[in-house]
Amino acid sequence: MRVWIDLTNSPHVLVMRPVIEQLRTRGHEVEVTARDFAQTLELCTRLGIDHTTIGRHRGAGLSAKARGLAARSLALTRWARGRRFDLALGHGSNDVTVAAAILRVPCATTFDYEWAAVQHNVNCRLAQAVVVPDAIAPSRLYRYGARGKVRGYPGLKEEYYLSDFEPDPAVLEELGLDPGRPIAVVRTPPEVSLYHRFANDLFARVLEQLRTIQTVVLPRTPEQRAELAALQSMIVPERAIDAQSLIAYADLVVSAGGTMNREAVALGTPVYTVFEGRLGAVDERLIAEGRLQRVVRAEDVNPVKRAGAAASERRVRRDPALLAELLASPVGGL
Repeated sequence: MRVWIDLTNSPHVLVMRPVIEQLRTRGHEVEVTARDFAQTLELCTRLGIDHTTIGRHRGAGLSAKARGLAARSLALTRWARGRRFDLALGHGSNDVTVAAAILRVPCATTFDYEWAAVQHNVNCRLAQAVVVPDAIAPSRLYRYGARGKVRGYPGLKEEYYLSDFEPDPAVLEELGLDPGRPIAVVRTPPEVSLYHRFANDLFARVLEQLRTIQTVVLPRTPEQRAELAALQSMIVPERAIDAQSLIAYADLVVSAGGTMNREAVALGTPVYTVFEGRLGAVDERLIAEGRLQRVVRAEDVNPVKRAGAAASERRVRRDPALLAELLASPVGGL
């Protein structure tokens, strides 16, 4: 079987890495395309994923996203035509579902946040399988055209792709961190620009709360990195780092997004969310279970040193073969 996997954002590289390995172990041919956005290309290189770079991010506005979808989908279609793929896969990639539909290639999509309505109205309608955590009730996805397509898996996607992961302490030396003192890791909100946001929102107040300890801030875009440069007490890496090892050794993680929060949960690190949008079912479950804490005030974040043994005891590991099997369901599985 010839499989095409498209990567459009940094977390997708991590999710699909073990899927690629599972497919190749079973003798399938896999080709990867990747969009130039955030740390996607850097992570492909760091993890040894051969890829063809096609397209770039076109901006945050709806019209810019529409132009980007049209342009990149057509570029992917041109690239894939004649390659005789049997299956196309993406993590919320509208581009690959559109291109696969044009080429009549069976397609599966996966994601773990159900309220991205514009994105899901494209990928759920065009894909033949929609693979999501079982925390998300299938009925929440019916409005997007996913009825009869939903394939649920237990737990978090991070528990699958981190199943074989062991942290490397080299990242602490790389960033000049003292493991004997509290370490915080912060991921910026997903907005392409944070202009004027640091002065007055919850995320800004949390950053201020963490200025007295070792804090590593991981921006999503060059624009965010430029704004963070003014916070001289923070460590802002210039390139993609071993973020999973950093999370494993950190004493707390704060993120306005989702993937890094759930990586912390999977690795057993205390984690706080400052996400201000509508909570998805996965985060609702994690909060109810006490595995994720929602920040209402900056003072809710407690930057203290934690016991080192506690993290390994809380880790959950799951077999990524299940994800690969569910994603391959449009062609009858592996």
